[in-house]
Amino acid sequence: MKSRTSTVGFPRLSKICLALTEAMLILRDNKLTKIPDVGIFKKLLVFDVSFNEITSLQGLSKASSTIKELYSKNEVTNMEEIDHLHELQILELGSNRLRVMKNLQNFTKLQELCIKKISLQSNRLTSMIGLEECNALEEIYLSHNGIAKMEGLSKLVNLRVLDVSSNKLTSVDDIQNLTRLEDLWLNDNRIESLEDIAEGVSGSREKLTTIYLENNPYSPNYNATLKQIFPNIQQIDSEVFA
Repeated sequence: MKSRTSTVGFPRLSKICLALTEAMLILRDNKLTKIPDVGIFKKLLVFDVSFNEITSLQGLSKASSTIKELYSKNEVTNMEEIDHLHELQILELGSNRLRVMKNLQNFTKLQELCIKKISLQSNRLTSMIGLEECNALEEIYLSHNGIAKMEGLSKLVNLRVLDVSSNKLTSVDDIQNLTRLEDLWLNDNRIESLEDIAEGVSGSREKLTTIYLENNPYSPNYNATLKQIFPNIQQIDSEVFA
C-alpha cells in the first residue's frame, strides 16, 4: 500500500527526498520557488525547505502551529507568516536576504514565547532590534551581517551563546547583565579596546568559557589579559586550554 503522504500537494519537485514521519518534513534542494501547502500535516514538528529558490515565506501561515523547528536557507527578504508558530524553538533563516528582524514581536503571547535558538547568519541585517522580547532565547547567531551596534539584548537573561562575528561592531554593549553567557564570538569586527570588552561582559565574567576576538584592531597580544579577566576561560579563538 502506498503512503498517503508521499508527494501529494508537491508538484514539480525535481527530486523527492522526504525524511517524512508524522513529525518531520524535509524538502531540501528541490528547486522549489515557493512554500508548498503543508496543511495536510497536522502534527508537523520539523519543517525544512532550505537550499531551494524560495524568495518569500508566504504560504507558511497554512503550516501547523505545532512546528518546533523551522529551517529555510533560501533567498527570503522578509520574515513573515510565522506569528502563529507558538511552539517554535529553533528558527534557522541564515543565508537569506533579510534586512530587518521584523515580525518576531508579532507573536501573540511574547511572554510565553519559547524560541530558544535563532540563526540569521549571512543576511543583510543592520540592526539587532526585534529580539528583545524573546526571553527564552539561549543561542543567537548573527554573524556575517552589517550590524554596527549591540542592542536589544539586556532582557535575554537565558542567553548562553552569542555569535556576532563578522559585523561592524566598535564596542560591546547591552550584555552586562547576562550572567549565563558561556560562548561569545566577537571576531572580525572593529572593536579597539579590551577594557571595553571586560566591562561589557562583566556579568558573565565567571561563566564565560569561550571567546573569539581575532581580527579586531586592538593589540594582538591579548590572551594573557583575557585569562586574567575571565578566570574560567577554556578557549580563546582557536586556542584551547587544558
